[in-house]
Amino acid sequence: MRRGGTSPADVAWMEAALRLARAAAVRDEVPVGALVVREGKVIGQAHNEMMHRKDPTAHAEFLAIQQAVAAVGEDRLVDATLFVTLEPCAQCAGAIVLAKVGTVVFGAWDNRAGMAGSVHDILRHPRLNHRPEVIGGVLEEECGELLKEFFRAKR
Repeated sequence: MRRGGTSPADVAWMEAALRLARAAAVRDEVPVGALVVREGKVIGQAHNEMMHRKDPTAHAEFLAIQQAVAAVGEDRLVDATLFVTLEPCAQCAGAIVLAKVGTVVFGAWDNRAGMAGSVHDILRHPRLNHRPEVIGGVLEEECGELLKEFFRAKR
């Protein structure tokens, strides 16, 4: 796994994901944003909508993947990159593997539920039939601070 992502494109796409995360915070949702990019174009984007939809599965990554597969008309995203502001959880890591997303780029590490290396590593588990490239820590401080501010305000 690469850390920090030195690519200017990774940083630019993560900034776009951060804008989605900020939109989630405005709606009183946990501020996580995600987008799926294929051939330089966004084919799926979302922020968390669990509260709005009253659905615990309405995570940003999950919703963005659903949009992306609908946009391309197939259930595989091998040549796509998922950008997400927080390390994916177990549910989202499972969806990433099932959709065969080619690359995952995330911002903040999640020491409580992260499944790309923090708590466990579903994304690169050797027994699974698909293991995406994973790049962690892109705009890590900005992504993490947005989450900290959100939860600080809740207390």
